[in-house]
Amino acid sequence: MRQKQLLNSPMMYAFGMFAMMIPSQAFSTFYSYYYVEKLGLGIGLATLARTIFLIWDAVNQPMFGYWSDRTNTKYGRRRPWIYVAVPLFMLAFILIFSPPGNMSEIGLFTWFLVALIFYEAVATIIWVNYGALFPELFKGDRLRTKASAVQQGFQILAILLATSLTPILFTAVGFGSMAIIYALVFAVFMLIFLRYTKEDEEASKAPQMKLKEAFKETLKNKPFWLVNISNSFAQTVNGLLSATIPFYAKYVLQIPEEQNTILFAAVFVSVIPLVGVWYLLLRKLDPVKGWRWSFVVYALSVIPLWFGSNLVSGIIAGVIVGFGLAGFLVSPPMVNSRIIDLDVEKTGSRREGVYTAVSGFIVRSSGLISALAFLIVGIIFGYESGDNPGPDPESTFRYLISVVPFILLAISIVISLFVKLERRPEHES
Repeated sequence: MRQKQLLNSPMMYAFGMFAMMIPSQAFSTFYSYYYVEKLGLGIGLATLARTIFLIWDAVNQPMFGYWSDRTNTKYGRRRPWIYVAVPLFMLAFILIFSPPGNMSEIGLFTWFLVALIFYEAVATIIWVNYGALFPELFKGDRLRTKASAVQQGFQILAILLATSLTPILFTAVGFGSMAIIYALVFAVFMLIFLRYTKEDEEASKAPQMKLKEAFKETLKNKPFWLVNISNSFAQTVNGLLSATIPFYAKYVLQIPEEQNTILFAAVFVSVIPLVGVWYLLLRKLDPVKGWRWSFVVYALSVIPLWFGSNLVSGIIAGVIVGFGLAGFLVSPPMVNSRIIDLDVEKTGSRREGVYTAVSGFIVRSSGLISALAFLIVGIIFGYESGDNPGPDPESTFRYLISVVPFILLAISIVISLFVKLERRPEHES
């Protein structure tokens, strides 16, 4: 009986998010710090590597979504892809943080680029298939709000663990051993998620469009584009905050490296209960309206980071930004699921994979926006790397953690005002 209750439950689905977010957060938060600050890779080469990856990602992400939609096995459409990707992801993550020693800068750049392309390609397979399951497993606004809140609660717990424990781990055992530990944790929780997930057999029987038709219908969906472009600017802020905090701690707050854990905990511990607050708020709002308000709150919440000057003020600012972050984490899955539902009603074809993949590509382009912001602000203030921080690294990271995020979120708010979606009848919500 217990097993039946757990099958396709929001908690078991959230285990997949927990599994992916531990290594993903460690990567997104510390890869720049590791390669630029610790290993001395120039910020220009680091940005170039991300740009090359984005070109590759533009091709592989939509194709993985299309192939996932057309997969038909007795184990489902999505789960077989994830099973195959699990060991490959473990290997790729370990390679990212295990470059050979004494490499030239070009050698280090080459290693980073190849490992990055491999890592991101395998991560794409998992994220596309995991995300495509959400609208299939959870029907109606109320259940989706609950599932999204639980999922984001687990995501924040993973972010908290990854960001707070990573400095302790790489200080104690090194980056390579840290990567091995996280890869094993990922495998355990991903396999638990797969064990308690069963796909809807009827969904795989729905008629599928050919490649050209599938992407044509997706790409001409105006609300889909507006929602995900708006999300991409906000997602840039998520990545920028995480990646900038170690620099912010060093150059702005001027606290020891080991206190990074306290600063990260201030942000992400506060988010866990605040996800529950947003769940209660979003239950009472139309999904689009709730999603739009989450941008407004997030934009206001990054302002206090500008005024940080020591550990205490940094902690207070971190707790405030946690409230804005919590809202943005909960609301997007509900809006994207509504878009997919409306598309199914219009076309009769279930294309969660294509929608999730194209959405993922648009949102993941935030990595390039973040890298460009890092590069431009670094050039303005003369920051190149840890070996050459320039004359005013404090201003570099004060702008990157507050002013730039506020501008990006203001863009998200403006775009979101143009999104109009049909409201669902009350009995379907």
